[in-house]
Amino acid sequence: MDLHDAEGALESVVVSEEQIAQRIAELGEEISRDYAGKEIMLVGVLRGAIMVMADLSRKIHVPVVMDWMAVSSYGASTKSSGVVRIIKDLTEDVTDRDVLIVEDVIDSGLTLSWLQANLRSRGAKSVRIATIVRKPAAAKIDVTADYVGFDIPNDFVVGYGLDYAEKFRHLPFIAKLAPAVYGG
Repeated sequence: MDLHDAEGALESVVVSEEQIAQRIAELGEEISRDYAGKEIMLVGVLRGAIMVMADLSRKIHVPVVMDWMAVSSYGASTKSSGVVRIIKDLTEDVTDRDVLIVEDVIDSGLTLSWLQANLRSRGAKSVRIATIVRKPAAAKIDVTADYVGFDIPNDFVVGYGLDYAEKFRHLPFIAKLAPAVYGG
């Protein structure tokens, strides 16, 4: 799929499929070095992290256990409300485990800050964060992302797990959504 297939909904590619693949491989190597001799519990944040979690997990060369959470602070809006709800909780216990939260995007930081504190309160040995994109200009709270694919402008982007109204997640690249699509 390319920009033409999206029928004018996309303005431009922000991060190409090739750039994503290269950076995911680099992050996998970095994570493997940092967790050498340990098992990591990857916690993917649904639904956006599906693509990055699948690709990243295959590039990590230490034992991995995977689980998923669905949390929401957006509702039907394009901006975070700051109020986090757990929609689907973990199946696995995090007690005494090294947890790596895998996200598609860090924008305001509110959801990830809450999630990191929540997992620590459950007894995780360590809680780190990996994300494919971060929007520094959108930050409302300082959240340390240990593994960042790309810093991007504070534009509304879709693709590689990121969506608008559940559309565009399947794109193999990250692109800026045309404001006419979301009324921006």
